[in-house]
Amino acid sequence: MAVSSPELKAFLVATPFFGGLVDASLDILVPMLAERSLDAGATVVAEGEPGRSMFIVRSGALVVSKRGESGHAIRVAGLGPGDFFGEMTLIEPQNRSASVVAESATVLYELTARSLYTYYKTDIHGYVIVLQNINRELSRRLRRADARLAELADVARESVEPAQAHQAG
Repeated sequence: MAVSSPELKAFLVATPFFGGLVDASLDILVPMLAERSLDAGATVVAEGEPGRSMFIVRSGALVVSKRGESGHAIRVAGLGPGDFFGEMTLIEPQNRSASVVAESATVLYELTARSLYTYYKTDIHGYVIVLQNINRELSRRLRRADARLAELADVARESVEPAQAHQAG
């Protein structure tokens, strides 16, 4: 179901994904979104499955998880209103890198790769802004992941400094 309203446009332009888009660009893009309502416990996407769409969280709470070597799900992040996920499959058509499950009743807006391509053909300026927004968010996530890896390595006492030569006395 396509959605559109002034309050929805106001919500979307305040999100990292749609930030910087002018009204005319939003008028083209907003009707391409499909609203998805989910109950708590519903799986939105599963790690390893094919993906050709991304989602913007309107309301609710979700958890992002990845399977560890043990096979158990490891919580990677929490998502809430204004967050988006699934954008990696729009940039590189690979299987989903993580699972996303609704922790509470949730409303999402889905944008398919096909719709994004239509947007590219219709409004190239708006499309470039959207891609810049995706790239900014991916950079933020990579910086957070780098910081987390460094933190975990520090706790594990790993170091990139050369080992001190052991001197016999």
